[in-house]
Amino acid sequence: MIRARVWLPGIGLAIACAGACLAQTPAAAPGEGERLFNAQCKSCHDPAIEHAPTRAELAVRPREDIVAALTNGKMVPMAQGLNAAQIQAIASFLVPPASAAAPARPGIPIGPVGNDKKCETNPPIQASSSDWSSMGLETSSNRYQKHPGLSARDVPRLKVKWAFALAGGGQPIVVGDWLFTTNRGGKFYALDAKTGCVHWATDGVASRTTPMVIRSSISPSGWATFIGTANRIVRAFDAQSGKEIWHSDSLESHRSSNISGAPAIFEDQIFVPLSSGEEAAAIQKTYACCTFRGSLAALDLKTGQKQWQTYMIEEPLHPTHTNEQGVQMQGPAGAAVWASPTVDPKRHLVYVVTGDSYTEAPTVGDDAVVAIEMKTGKVRWKRQVTTGDNFVMGCTGATPSPNCPSPVGPDFDFGASAILFARRFGGQILIAGQKSGLVYGLDPDDGRLLWTTRVGEGSALGGVEWGIASDDKSVYVPNSDIIQLLNAAAVAMGKAQPGSEVAGAGKPGLTAIDPTTGKIRWQAPAPAAPCHYAGDRSRDYAGGACIRAQSAAPAVIPGLVLSGTLDGWLRAYDASTGKIVWEFSTTAQTYDTVNGVKGQPGGGIDGMGPTLAGGMLYTMSGFNGASRTGGNGTNVLLAFSVDGR
Repeated sequence: MIRARVWLPGIGLAIACAGACLAQTPAAAPGEGERLFNAQCKSCHDPAIEHAPTRAELAVRPREDIVAALTNGKMVPMAQGLNAAQIQAIASFLVPPASAAAPARPGIPIGPVGNDKKCETNPPIQASSSDWSSMGLETSSNRYQKHPGLSARDVPRLKVKWAFALAGGGQPIVVGDWLFTTNRGGKFYALDAKTGCVHWATDGVASRTTPMVIRSSISPSGWATFIGTANRIVRAFDAQSGKEIWHSDSLESHRSSNISGAPAIFEDQIFVPLSSGEEAAAIQKTYACCTFRGSLAALDLKTGQKQWQTYMIEEPLHPTHTNEQGVQMQGPAGAAVWASPTVDPKRHLVYVVTGDSYTEAPTVGDDAVVAIEMKTGKVRWKRQVTTGDNFVMGCTGATPSPNCPSPVGPDFDFGASAILFARRFGGQILIAGQKSGLVYGLDPDDGRLLWTTRVGEGSALGGVEWGIASDDKSVYVPNSDIIQLLNAAAVAMGKAQPGSEVAGAGKPGLTAIDPTTGKIRWQAPAPAAPCHYAGDRSRDYAGGACIRAQSAAPAVIPGLVLSGTLDGWLRAYDASTGKIVWEFSTTAQTYDTVNGVKGQPGGGIDGMGPTLAGGMLYTMSGFNGASRTGGNGTNVLLAFSVDGR
């Protein structure tokens, strides 16, 4: 799946640990970092292949991000044979000390972000009817905020009240006046939702997952929060104090595995999706591709002990062939679970959607919707919707990797949580959107396919990429088609196309679908609009063109759908007609943040989407997805209120 191509943003390490280990290691010799980069990294990053970050992009990342990714993150397979000093040397070469070199992209913050402004008081957490306490909001993953604390008429009056800079922040969670957010820079924050001051911040918690906050007796304050980290560990904290309650054992031993999707909670269980970056590791000619299998693990909420783990690929691993380097290949592998699970209390099931296959060894576990029994982990049913979607990195250039499956699939896996929709006149339907641009309606009892609807052309970055949403009437589906847009921009600039794996003009935008029949109620194309990217991968092959792909998860309030685009615009659509009633460009200005960053730029809106709670709207701008279009290296969390009050 293409998320594995986002090599360094997703980090699999507690950065504080990495820093401590490196501090005890003798420094590498002068020039060693450049030599090692040229030997280990240049072939993929300078110039960048496919969707890997360029060297210029890496230069605007915090140095700790690079260390973490090479030490215990997605790039571990690429760092085989390197010691801690050599890893530090590569990071220092890519991101020199501020006094040694100017930023590759002026105006983009580098290194630690801002200074925490502590709140003067830390009042007890008090729930409200307007809370947004998990990524999907309800167990059905519908992202429908019925009590946002503002009306549809208020939305056109929204203005930025405060901003907060952080490295790679995920979707914020709000309970009462408390806001919780993780980020890849390693700090887990509890902020005041109204002002952005810091109640507490815990270091060494690199994560891109959305926190979960619940009332719980396991916490001294009566409130607990849970996150999944990229190094396959779930951690529980007292939400009031930030003190750790427990952490699980590592849930997966595969060195390329991670947690990218937010875990889900129901009653006394936590359901944790396991994904991987083995697609990236497979680019190495000597890598014995491939062995990872996506899974779902269930933990005891009180202790973090694992109850069961169910693998999406059930066929046995076996040798297949040797590659041109004489390395033994194997399979089947893949079927990563990237997205947050969906809970069905009525049937006592958890639904997950799976990624693509990494090898040509047959399996029915990839590109599938799977129903799993909560208490036992037994698979109730499995519905594969695409076959032959076998994909790893390095298969589209002039000299493809010897580990490429044959044939190479389109990388059309699932990355968006399924929605369990309650029909108005009884019954339910399970709805899933795929990167192919197809949306499926399934019977939750047996997985029977009821309807299929196309909303876009589809590509390796969507199609449907990060999420869908619904209210009581419709399901709302953003469509990206970013590869088509980048190809078109490159052609318009007289440049070679960056990718030829897809064709067509692309249909970025938002579609409303009747969940019962699958019929399209309306489609709203993403408008062509100006943007002001401070840092962006599309500069390399599309001249910095404003890319209007609509890949972020949306949110719904009564009467409106809120959805962002990669050119940095956030818009509110009339839920009945698709008419745009409000829009805001997050890149049209810079922000002086609560945590002391002057002139922080905005950027593309991608990833987990907006949060609405307590009369305010929160969104991340700068990038948190897979494309890095409009990415700055540093995100900015924007908090909107009516008239900015």
